[in-house]
Amino acid sequence: MKIRAIITGVTGMVGEGVMHVCLKNPAVDAVLVINRKPCGVTHPKLTEIIHQDFYDVSAIEKQLTGYNACYFCLGVTSVGISEEQYYKLTYTLTMNIAQTLTKLNTGMTFCYVSGAGTDSSEKGRLAWARVKGKTENDLMKLSFRKVYAFRPGFIKSFKGLKNTHKFYKYISWLFPIGRAVYPNGFCTLEELSKAMIHAVSRGYHKNIIEGKDIIILAKE
Repeated sequence: MKIRAIITGVTGMVGEGVMHVCLKNPAVDAVLVINRKPCGVTHPKLTEIIHQDFYDVSAIEKQLTGYNACYFCLGVTSVGISEEQYYKLTYTLTMNIAQTLTKLNTGMTFCYVSGAGTDSSEKGRLAWARVKGKTENDLMKLSFRKVYAFRPGFIKSFKGLKNTHKFYKYISWLFPIGRAVYPNGFCTLEELSKAMIHAVSRGYHKNIIEGKDIIILAKE
């Protein structure tokens, strides 16, 4: 099956990495990215839509048909914003786009980049974990072919990306130590990207993809 993927969040580190891996991967036939500002990348496989309001995508609906995968990499940190803002940016925005895509593309697989420590019970102490858990749970109620929630911990970036967080260069030395001691909490961005591609093309026996699952799924 050739993958035709919609990717969100490519002006962030994870989304940019997923986009580049998809553009190089022969299993991916076409990539559509939706951004508020241009990503600055041109490629024969790549189409870009510039759209400001992710809470209302009705104006671009016709351009969102004909895809069988969504790699949803758009997200924000909960640091420095209210719980209400975080809920709106994490849950409301994600569900709005997902509900639109499930209406437009039957048979689509939706891959959501969540995070290690997400609370599936929605009852835990940490607000961000509850919101992420609710987002995962409600995505899985939609009529997609499959929904996978990816929960990476520390993600090691790769060279050539414009949007790698600056502090990563100071802490990247921790990766091999962390990977050896606690592999479930450490993966590379390339592994995460390949795992998302393989989840669509091959499937996986779990809907919630933890760190060790990411490493397994990434293998060729």
